[in-house]
Amino acid sequence: MRRSVSRSLAVAMAWAVLAGAAAAQTADSGWPDRPLRLIVPFPAGASTDIVARIVAQKLGSRLGQQVVIENRAGASGNIGADALAKAAPDGYTLGIATASTHAVAASLSAALPYDPLKDFAPVAMLGGQPYVLVLYPGVPARNLAELVALAKAKPRQLNYGSAGVASLAHLATALFASMAGIEITHVPYKSEPESITAILGKQIHLCFINVSTALPLIKEGRLRALAITSATRQPELPQVPTMIEGGVAGYVVTTFVGVAARVGTPADIVGMLNGTINQVLASAEMQANFFARLGVRVSIGTPQEFAAFIAAETRKWTAVATDAGIRID
Repeated sequence: MRRSVSRSLAVAMAWAVLAGAAAAQTADSGWPDRPLRLIVPFPAGASTDIVARIVAQKLGSRLGQQVVIENRAGASGNIGADALAKAAPDGYTLGIATASTHAVAASLSAALPYDPLKDFAPVAMLGGQPYVLVLYPGVPARNLAELVALAKAKPRQLNYGSAGVASLAHLATALFASMAGIEITHVPYKSEPESITAILGKQIHLCFINVSTALPLIKEGRLRALAITSATRQPELPQVPTMIEGGVAGYVVTTFVGVAARVGTPADIVGMLNGTINQVLASAEMQANFFARLGVRVSIGTPQEFAAFIAAETRKWTAVATDAGIRID
């Protein structure tokens, strides 16, 4: 699903053709003839909000209508996702879909007010970002194998932080512990910044942090990077091996962000939005000046690919949560 658009001018041109065809199909209906609303399920200023605002501005310019951001934060993104699930399926209300709202949430709560797989029409993936596993430098482990050996020698004596119970970082670490056959202790915080403060203060031993956040701390020597959770090494940290290279076969975890509509939105509108968003993502400005700066890797694909990706992520995290006994009911 994740194709490098920097080496894919042909792909970008293909999406332009698709967007043009979809535009022709929707022209008779006059869509869009008024501004669109893009629901962001997180506060203004959050990294997801920054992504949404830049994409909204570029999308609006191409559609000829303003795309207005509406922040509906709360409940780990569930309030905003629920608002989209109850919106009219007319293509005028869109929403940001993330790993938290459309994969992790379904795996953790039977009382979720929306169904991530049935209540939405995935439109387009925007991009994804891996975690990096970091230690404070005083931990006597120079690589992933040494960390695993240390944890096995001292069961439950190493602790890790996350942005809270049932956060993606919590599940990612639980998956690592399960696959590596180790027992480590979870210390939940209210946010990722709090967990970072804790590890810098030597209150916890390790945690998974977004690459863009961890990068300056790693370069300053304040944290030690052991492994990246993507399938391949990242250009920002070329010396850091993947979890797979470190000995945890098959371990891949990435956060993701994309755009979705309400289920029932006309397929031609979804197609036009998908093609237009992919044109935006293919631009050098978006890649070099924005996404590269945030550490997010651009993804170009179809609505069907995005839907399949969300379904696969939901199955994955449901299994992890079940095995680890993690619930938020």
